[in-house]
Amino acid sequence: MSINILMPALSPTMTEGKLAKWHVKVGDTVKAGQVVCEIETDKATMEVEAVDEGKVGQIVVPEGAEGVKVNAVIAILLEEGETSLPASAAPAPPSAPKSAPAAAAPAPAPKPAAPAPAAPAAAPRPAQAPSGGRIFASPLAKRIAAEKGLDLSRLKGSGPNGRIVKADVETAKPQAAPAAAPAPKAAPPAGPQPVFVAPGDTRVPHTSIRKVIARRMLESKQTVPHFYLTVDLEIDALLAARQAINAVAEKKGTKVSVNDMVIKACAKALRDHPECNASWTEDEMILYGAVDISVAVATERGLITPIVRNADMKGLAQIAAEMKDLAARAKTGKLKLDEFQGGGFTISNLGMFGINSFAAIINPPQAMILAVGVGEERPVVRKGQVVVRNMMSCTLAVDHRAVDGAMGAQFLQTLRGYIEQPAAMLV
Repeated sequence: MSINILMPALSPTMTEGKLAKWHVKVGDTVKAGQVVCEIETDKATMEVEAVDEGKVGQIVVPEGAEGVKVNAVIAILLEEGETSLPASAAPAPPSAPKSAPAAAAPAPAPKPAAPAPAAPAAAPRPAQAPSGGRIFASPLAKRIAAEKGLDLSRLKGSGPNGRIVKADVETAKPQAAPAAAPAPKAAPPAGPQPVFVAPGDTRVPHTSIRKVIARRMLESKQTVPHFYLTVDLEIDALLAARQAINAVAEKKGTKVSVNDMVIKACAKALRDHPECNASWTEDEMILYGAVDISVAVATERGLITPIVRNADMKGLAQIAAEMKDLAARAKTGKLKLDEFQGGGFTISNLGMFGINSFAAIINPPQAMILAVGVGEERPVVRKGQVVVRNMMSCTLAVDHRAVDGAMGAQFLQTLRGYIEQPAAMLV
């Protein structure tokens, strides 16, 4: 009996994903545990392993298909002894009734007045259900169709399960409006106006991770009452300590960065202020027992925040080694679920880009995020004298529902102590 390979749910928030790449083809023998494909989720691109053995009888969802629902059949395996896929094993389109008979050839087109019969597996599915249901089209295809004045219900899609994709609307011929029923003048849309696209402009479809970033940041700004606290930290002692540490660590193949030391300092400060290591919910406050620090990493597909677990209990060399590995795998989309889900506090460092200071957006459900600027020489006043010191500006964004202003200020005072006297991190 054939075995269905289903679209897995690779994160708690995943409802659909993109089938980024197939590692097998029809006729290949697959063993349990073998990587068969890569799925792009709302967080990362992850490898999917087979749980059964067999020969690939059919690739149902092609490589590059977007919007594939969780638990949808993406491929079919043949068990030992099977040489071909049974006709009944081929998955029917989602809108087709389970009782729809299989057909060897496409059925003739129905008359306009007759109800449309269920489409056979070999025929393309209309983009709209006969009853006037929703049109199966990608968001990009809908936008292009609106700009070109195309009626999507009159198009047939070439995408998975008859879904209308970008190529279908770009190659569609202009449609004449019915003479008997001219379209009324459209009212101005209530939402954002369509963006004018001029010749030479490039359309770049949103990735899953970019859509999630947009949704979560909008949610954060609309629902989380931010306030900001900024401090200027003197880092001469930190830089001297880093140089001394690296004189030893580099012999063992590890190099500690300023950011690694900021991670350690934040973790120690959170351990000293457990009321700040928290999340707000409508029913209760969650106070985290572990100090897990999320660190923002920029990738080509968008921002992702791998986590240094129990950072307060780890040495600087271990933090440095973990961050190097996590950042490298974040940029290639190879992080595991537990390596980027969770965390109680986030650090976002743009100092390497020469940014002096900035205010970061809180990463829900966390209550705080620290924005770290560049370390640079600045004139400062010490005992009535103007001197030059290496300074670094840090801005703490705080969810006022979970952490009050005084609590946030006390956290920054403790953080200052660890940054300006780094030996305190070692005791």
